[in-house]
Amino acid sequence: MKRGVLHATAIIASGYFAFLAGVAVGQEKRTDAKLYELRTYTTAPGRLPALQKLFADHTMRLFEKHGMRNGMHWIPTDDARKDNTLIYFLVHENREAADRSWKAFQDDPEWISARAATLADGKLLEKAERVFMRLADFSPAQGAR
Repeated sequence: MKRGVLHATAIIASGYFAFLAGVAVGQEKRTDAKLYELRTYTTAPGRLPALQKLFADHTMRLFEKHGMRNGMHWIPTDDARKDNTLIYFLVHENREAADRSWKAFQDDPEWISARAATLADGKLLEKAERVFMRLADFSPAQGAR
């Protein structure tokens, strides 16, 4: 019985000290130092299927090969973008790792060949946008890879 009382006292004390530190038990502040890169590609008219094929057949695998973790990939459903937009995110350890990974990816002979084959049918992108982000402290853990 003594052991049970000591255990319960330890649990209560740890909760009390966490409360004093401004942290609720089970709600410790998450420290996610990963860098997220959100990318939005707007394709030339009629070229979204070619971009999707390039991603499915080559790009996603090559991202992983060069240290970039694939997050989610989306096709918008609104009329203005459903036929010409791909939105996705990648996960990096930090900005330096992102820069190294992108350079290695762009220099990869398989990527150069796959991209050239896709471009043989015409211009692929009208616009490419990227935003580097970090998770906000209050962001839920779901969806974060």
